Amino acid sequence: MAPSPDVDSRLHRALRLVSGAAAHLTAFAFTIYISCVAQPGTSLFSWHPFLMSLAFSFFMTEAILVFSPDSSLLRSFSRKVRVRAHWILQLLSGLCAVLGLAIIYYNKVLHEKPHFSTWHGLLGLLTVLWALIQNGAGITLLYPKLVQRWTLSTRKLYHATSGLLGYLLGCTSLFLGMCSLWFSANVTGFSWYLCALCPLLTGLVVMNQVSNAYLYRKRSQS
Repeated sequence: MAPSPDVDSRLHRALRLVSGAAAHLTAFAFTIYISCVAQPGTSLFSWHPFLMSLAFSFFMTEAILVFSPDSSLLRSFSRKVRVRAHWILQLLSGLCAVLGLAIIYYNKVLHEKPHFSTWHGLLGLLTVLWALIQNGAGITLLYPKLVQRWTLSTRKLYHATSGLLGYLLGCTSLFLGMCSLWFSANVTGFSWYLCALCPLLTGLVVMNQVSNAYLYRKRSQS
């Protein structure tokens, strides 16, 4: 006997709740772990992994999930409050990302090392630029009169799609950072594999929840 639609719907909702809670916990735990490994302040370089994990693992994850109907920590608040929280978190994410990029650039200058010579460096640069452009484009949602070429609903769809892609770029960049000599020397064995699963888990959860909460709904309305 096939399960009823109500049971199936409750099951999917429960799975989204559990996966959302796992994403919150993973983003927080991963950032704390990286800060313990990097020990920011012990060297100039130590600030780079700390700031980048803070930017893309914690702040950006929370900024996106704030709109999730299943796992948002602010779902009981008004949309206006959630939009403001989204902007604050994204601003903090952008600031940390720019500082992290500037620090690693200056550190390489001091040690006379080549810039953006690895996939991690190249994708990291692309991710930071993408995040800054995404933040700038988001201003048009706060002030719709700035751009009148597309409807507000169309711009929201583009913003959600572009933001999801930028977040996945960030997750990939974090994973590539774990393949670096510095990370591999400081995190080994089971701990390395556990860390590698963190951006994969949050990326899958965010992709699923954004798609279900926004992209699929927008497509069905068109």
